[in-house]
Amino acid sequence: MAAPSAQLDPRTPVLVGVGQVNLEAGAPVEAADPVALMAEAVHRAVTDAGAAALLAAVDSVRVVSILAVRHPDPGRLLADHMGISPADTALSPMGGNSPQSLVNTAALDIAAGRADAVIVTGCEPWRTRQAARRAGTPLPWASQDPATPPARVIGGELDMSHPAETALGIAMPVQVYPVFETALRAVAGRSPDAHLQHIAGLWSRFSQVAATNPYASVRHGFSAEEIATPTADNRWIGYPYTKWLVSNDRVDQGAALILCSAERAAALGISRDRWVFPLAGTDTTEALVSLRHDLHRSPAIRVGGRRCLELAGVDIDDVAHIDLYSCFPSAVQIGADELGLGLDRPLTVTGGLTFAGGPWNDYVTHSIATMVGVLRDDPGSIGLITANGGLISKHAFGLYSTEPPTGGFRHEAPQAEVDAVPAREAAVEHEGPVTVEAYTVMHGRDGAAERALAACLLPDGRRTWAASTDPDVMATFVADEGCGRAARVVDGTFTLA
Repeated sequence: MAAPSAQLDPRTPVLVGVGQVNLEAGAPVEAADPVALMAEAVHRAVTDAGAAALLAAVDSVRVVSILAVRHPDPGRLLADHMGISPADTALSPMGGNSPQSLVNTAALDIAAGRADAVIVTGCEPWRTRQAARRAGTPLPWASQDPATPPARVIGGELDMSHPAETALGIAMPVQVYPVFETALRAVAGRSPDAHLQHIAGLWSRFSQVAATNPYASVRHGFSAEEIATPTADNRWIGYPYTKWLVSNDRVDQGAALILCSAERAAALGISRDRWVFPLAGTDTTEALVSLRHDLHRSPAIRVGGRRCLELAGVDIDDVAHIDLYSCFPSAVQIGADELGLGLDRPLTVTGGLTFAGGPWNDYVTHSIATMVGVLRDDPGSIGLITANGGLISKHAFGLYSTEPPTGGFRHEAPQAEVDAVPAREAAVEHEGPVTVEAYTVMHGRDGAAERALAACLLPDGRRTWAASTDPDVMATFVADEGCGRAARVVDGTFTLA
């Protein structure tokens, strides 16, 4: 078994084991218990590493915040269930950026000698949880005394909604990402039909990847026509998105990553062909949506992603494998544009959140686990993971390879550069003329249009939000281009000029 070479710092952090679980529909309710899901993923990660002694060596368990349950210290509950006694347990805030942020922090702690072996794990039994709620059935899942001291939290919470948005009840991702999409469409100059085909083609290619992923929730390759065509089984959600263009939370999934110092990995006898090194990582946050200068851009992705590449001493063209966070097509297009990536190259290793499954905060634990396998199969290549929380609000980036980083793992949070980007002012209340900047039309479960939401620009350049339930307005916004239309806002409602 290879020991760390003379050139490799023994404190170099390395990923040695990964595990994923995807329960099929109809699995026993007990199997979807968050503790059971994470324990199974951890056991698979230990098996993947090929070192039975690895579990007992873990000194920190860090859990991605679980939406379906709110245990005070899920890491401690998991450790007790698995019969281990780590000195430290921790929990992330909510947000899809959390798994990569936890890896960044774990790598820093290992490099600094604050930890030797760290589990990063998470799950989301959302399908089972929602089914139980609908049926009014209690779930026989492990519980934790509410008086349990809460886990240490790694990272801070971020307010992701501006009063101008919340005044109209705009807070959910499915309300906002379609607005980004119409902004992208307007800038590209495509017709609504042409742009729908554009994003359906992108998502079709993602589905082809998911079809080969044994841990994907939906293992079926869809045509662009199937994705773009509204049907009873593929209804409009938030125009221009059909069901097959939005994240899939109807999953019971879990994943785990185990990181060690190179010294500990060698001492445990973990074969060198299992090692995948974090090369560099960054974390950034974006301005509130109402304050962003352009709805089709993300300075936080541009600054954070490119700085991650610089820290690793590589160019985007040196990256062979990529998984862009893919909650909605607008997130992929914005991320690709800011990183200098063409949409014609493979941009996912899992199949994305629609097809592989989007278990709320934990998707990126799965994408990192999948990337580890890809890199082991392509030794020496470099993989890029991007992670996104909220409304393109919180970001984390990670670069990985089977070859160690020159000079050790590096991390930065280049927030000052992001904050220096010019912003807009927002008007919480406005009455008068506006220009529609971008929009969506929200649809109900019966497929009927319910409410149009529009980001609007005032004559002085400020941004406000308005809504309409006028059937003619909603029909116009679905059938024709609404961006750039003159309108008038009164009491939060807009009418077209």
